Amino acid sequence: MATDVVVLEHGSAVAEEKGHACCKKGPGYATPLDAMAGPRESLIYVTCIYTGTGIEKPDYLSTVDIDSSSKMYSKVIHRLPMPHIGDELHHSGWNACSSCHGDPSAARRFLVLPSLVSGRIYAVDTQKDPRSPSLHKVVDPEDIVRKTGLAYPHTAHCLASGDVMVSCLGDKDGKAEGNGFLLLDSEFNVKGRWEKPGHSPLFGYDFWYQPQHKTMISTSWGAPAAFTSGFNLQHVSDGLYGRHLHVYSWPDGELKQTIDLGSSGLLPLEIAISVKPLKVQNWILPEMPGLITDFLMSLDDRYLYLVNWLHGDIRQYNIEDPKNPVLKGQVWVGGLIQKGSSVFVEAEDGTRYQVDVPQVQGNRLRGGPQMIQLSLDGKRLYVTNSLFSKWDRQFYPEVVEKGSQMLQIDVDTEKGGLAINPKFYVDFGSEPDGPSLAHEMRYPGGDCTSDIWI
Repeated sequence: MATDVVVLEHGSAVAEEKGHACCKKGPGYATPLDAMAGPRESLIYVTCIYTGTGIEKPDYLSTVDIDSSSKMYSKVIHRLPMPHIGDELHHSGWNACSSCHGDPSAARRFLVLPSLVSGRIYAVDTQKDPRSPSLHKVVDPEDIVRKTGLAYPHTAHCLASGDVMVSCLGDKDGKAEGNGFLLLDSEFNVKGRWEKPGHSPLFGYDFWYQPQHKTMISTSWGAPAAFTSGFNLQHVSDGLYGRHLHVYSWPDGELKQTIDLGSSGLLPLEIAISVKPLKVQNWILPEMPGLITDFLMSLDDRYLYLVNWLHGDIRQYNIEDPKNPVLKGQVWVGGLIQKGSSVFVEAEDGTRYQVDVPQVQGNRLRGGPQMIQLSLDGKRLYVTNSLFSKWDRQFYPEVVEKGSQMLQIDVDTEKGGLAINPKFYVDFGSEPDGPSLAHEMRYPGGDCTSDIWI
């Protein structure tokens, strides 16, 4: 669950002072503000999962048309199946981003797809034909284990050096103490581990580095042996889930600090703003925590957005005063407490209630908001609703049975506010090979959650 605000500066002023804003050199943009003025997104890549759904087909990368003037708007226009079954594609990243802006030899060409369950990592070429990406290379899990001892790759980020860094959540046996950070070179060969020997904490998960502060922060999930079998309360009691933030020096890889978030900070997947648990009836616990599974900031550092997977809402906070975030927008797009479910919230006055969730194009919204991606100009927020196949089946079985949905949320960047765009709806329940689970999203030209400025 989340605790206090963590806001790191994008550092656009520093980049401009260094004179990088004069012309385009390498991939991405010289500054975050330059990125905000970039062209509007027209395509988005979405990782789609069959692993764990009962459909014996490979996971795939879908290309969705998000050009509002296109006849194929909000349609899947291409599918790239992986060569293997059982991967569970997860948090994708690029081989190069704005951290390489000063390098004219670099290009944001390859989308890196870690497979959380199988341990494979795929490099997909998006440059030859952005509408129809093609497979470039497969990094073999046995090669990763043999050279580094790492397994269960989760999140990929590009580095200014040309390397790619991938967080790995455990060893081949699913033990959390085996976690760490994998380095791939520019040709996607296994290069080694990033962190210094002996500087791997018990649990790792997502990560983000900020060169201007010489800092990297990693969040926590749990032991792969635990979460890959579904969520079990006994595993929490057994200490198989984390509750810490890990602070490293950058780029040295030295673990400088571990922050214990306490019993109220269990499973700090993404750290943003605390969401109070709800007192509920007809659920596995008497209180339903606010499980924040994704958050991001606008490129001008004005707004923070988060998704509350269990409750079902998306929130927008003004963070111009980082110590005093102000809720400016909230929209319900699913969740366990929506009308028609068996779960009720107990109000302080003793009454009980459920929330209204609108239909989109006549379709009931199933599941809860899980991943988000913001347009560069900050005006459109895209959302999918699959977390991890085993957990989807446990908490939202209808999503596994009928498939994921993808929505677009219109953002008021002046006064604040969120609203579902009624013209945009992607139903991954109607895919040719059967219902799939939609997860991470990336634009070909970069986005708010993959660019880092140095």
